[in-house]
Amino acid sequence: MSGPHFHVPLAWRVSALALIWTLVALAFAGQHYLTSAKVGVPVAWGSAITGALADWYLFGLLAVPGAWLARRFNLAGRHWRLRIALHLVAGTVFSLVWILLRTALAQVLIPLRGAEKPFDEMLRYVLVATFFFNMIVYWVVVTGTHAVAYYNSFRERERNVLELESRLSSARLQALRMQLNPHFLFNALNGIGTLMYRDVEAADNMLVKLASLLRQSLDRGDRLTAPLREELEFIDRYLALEQMRFGNRLIVERDIDANLLHLHVPTLLLQPLVENAIKHGVEPVQAPGTVILRIQATPDGTLVLMVEDNGRGLPPEGVHREGVGTSNTRHRLQQQYDRNASFRLDPRPDGGTIATILIDGVVEPSRSGESDDAG
Repeated sequence: MSGPHFHVPLAWRVSALALIWTLVALAFAGQHYLTSAKVGVPVAWGSAITGALADWYLFGLLAVPGAWLARRFNLAGRHWRLRIALHLVAGTVFSLVWILLRTALAQVLIPLRGAEKPFDEMLRYVLVATFFFNMIVYWVVVTGTHAVAYYNSFRERERNVLELESRLSSARLQALRMQLNPHFLFNALNGIGTLMYRDVEAADNMLVKLASLLRQSLDRGDRLTAPLREELEFIDRYLALEQMRFGNRLIVERDIDANLLHLHVPTLLLQPLVENAIKHGVEPVQAPGTVILRIQATPDGTLVLMVEDNGRGLPPEGVHREGVGTSNTRHRLQQQYDRNASFRLDPRPDGGTIATILIDGVVEPSRSGESDDAG
């Protein structure tokens, strides 16, 4: 479960930043005061504080657009060289603007101390004395902004992982509650009991499959992902039980690229879709029903997982309500892959429903063209 999100009021943030710039200014004022006294050219404490506050409050003011640029043009990514060049230009502008403002402000402060210098002379002095130091301050602002952004990103990823783990736990429990609920267990055990009088070996086989399915469900632990091969083994055990239940009424077809079985997908991703196909596509009709599993990859490296049935199809518009398992699948994909994954339900052209999951960027494009059916 994700932790609470604390919103810091804007006034508090502004006050905290102002306090930081004030403390830096006081530190530099103290250094200036002590250094001047040491070299024999003492300055008044009030003069040292006034000058330092003017310096660093200007830096604090100009740090606002500097921080915005740092967030807008992050140095990470493919175009980092271009963004470094942009920040070099921005740092130069930052330094020159500070020099102009500080020189103008000096025209007010210096007469108060009983001295005065022409604007152009003061401008040249401030330019030579502070230009490169101002550039350093700009890069400190950029670096600090990046550090805060990375920290926030790290915390956000932590929250997403916690929420994803919570959804995984919910999905696992929901799978046991919905797929292996008392009604399902009653039907399976009742079928086993009936078979005991006719075919002990078949009854024993069904009992073993049921125990294996339960064991695999409980042994998965808290893993977020599992290889497709393992997910399909779970589906096979589930379908074996369902086929014992429905007999010839349930036909299962597979169109699976064996080259993709090593890829990791969210655990319990396919089972709710297979259950829906059986529950809504096969169970309501008396004629034989078909469930088709398709796992392929597109040339651009998108993993395509499809579960089809030839049942009654989707209800009319406005009637369909997304179930818990389907909704959970959609939200888990969004949490784990953001916009790189999608899930949809579509009507099958010749009757029935197609559930499709697309996951981008998990298949090497060079391998997506290799096809080898398995299953």
